[in-house]
Amino acid sequence: MPSISPRKLKRGDGVRVIAPSHTLALPFINEGIREMATGRMTALGLKVSYGRYVNESDLFQSSTVEHRIEDIHDALNDRSVQLLHAVIGGFNCNQLLRNIDYTLYRKARKALCGFSDVTALLNALYARTGVVTYLGPMFFSFGEKLNFEYTEDQFRRCLIDSEPFSIRPSTKWSNDRWAGKQDERTFSPTEYWVIHPGKAEGTLVGGNLCTFNLLQGTEYFPDLDGTIVLAEDDDSVQPWTFDRDLQSLIHQPGFKDVVGLAIGRFQPGSEMTLKHLTQIIDTKPELRDLPVLANMDFGHTTPSATYPIGGMAKLCSETADPRLEITRH
Repeated sequence: MPSISPRKLKRGDGVRVIAPSHTLALPFINEGIREMATGRMTALGLKVSYGRYVNESDLFQSSTVEHRIEDIHDALNDRSVQLLHAVIGGFNCNQLLRNIDYTLYRKARKALCGFSDVTALLNALYARTGVVTYLGPMFFSFGEKLNFEYTEDQFRRCLIDSEPFSIRPSTKWSNDRWAGKQDERTFSPTEYWVIHPGKAEGTLVGGNLCTFNLLQGTEYFPDLDGTIVLAEDDDSVQPWTFDRDLQSLIHQPGFKDVVGLAIGRFQPGSEMTLKHLTQIIDTKPELRDLPVLANMDFGHTTPSATYPIGGMAKLCSETADPRLEITRH
């Protein structure tokens, strides 16, 4: 089905903070981070409200499926809300997929933004409704004190502005667990890796690779025909586990119709190097003719751009000017 973009955010629109995975009551999401995140949203002209159950926390640092679904549906039914913003990631977002009212979501045409475990929800909603969702910063991310300018600028370009824009390398990046040491950060220069040079134009799908793979074989897995696949993972992944996760995706019947691969920046704890990743890509004959650009600004490091799942993009994997041009979002 053709994709449908939500209306762009405008001043006065509501942002409903929801917790489809982990709760807002995590100990490291302190009051200062909440206040900074709310202040940044307010500075964009948006009005922040919270789902009824975002602070509920069980043994899995989450809440019941029923309560998480209720918060999502309440936000969709609230005419003042235009953006559903995930608190943070987690492990259990895919529990929700059979309980969502997809007809309501398609009718509401509201934006949803998040990454990591929220990848399951972003791609399932797009697959079932055709409505574009957004792989981008969490509500928690808006509480980052330093080096947030790139993240905020890219968020604005994708969710507030309507013109096409380019995602080019940020100036610097960090892997710090910044929530506990906002003023003690270590930054490194950003460099995108051209694994396979080339250009491609297609529909964006994907996100966190191991989470995206949870949708394989279900009605929630998006059509891969003519897609540029986004893939990243956190520091729990190692080169050999990323290799098998990527191989699993390649084994999907529709992968032959994928036109490009964009890989996010790996955390240092994953031990993934350019040499490792190049060897992984080189062992996949299915990738031989595809442009592959890696070490890009998305995933579990900061800063991060915002990518429209179901939107259109041009992947330019070239040493002179590596970038992803977002043409419809």
